Amino acid sequence: MTARILKGSKQEIAQKVASMEGDVREAIVFVEEPAGAPAAPHEPVPATVEEMFKEMEPYMAHSGGNVDYSREGIYTRKPGE
Repeated sequence: MTARILKGSKQEIAQKVASMEGDVREAIVFVEEPAGAPAAPHEPVPATVEEMFKEMEPYMAHSGGNVDYSREGIYTRKPGE
C-alpha cells in the first residue's frame, strides 16, 4: 500500500482521488473556521504528552526489533553513520 498526499482545491483533490486506482481508506481534512465563528465542539486535549502519543499509536510506523524511537535515539548518530 502506498500513501499519497494530494494538495489543491476540493475539486482538484476530488478529481485526483476519482482518477486513482485502488481504494481510499482514510482522509484527513483541514477546515478553517471563519474568524469570529463559535468554536466547534472538540475532543478534550490530552492532559499529558504521553496520552497524546498513546492516541497516535495506531498511526505510527514501527520497524519491529530493537529500535530506539526516543528523540535521542533518532537524532544521535550510530557507529558507522
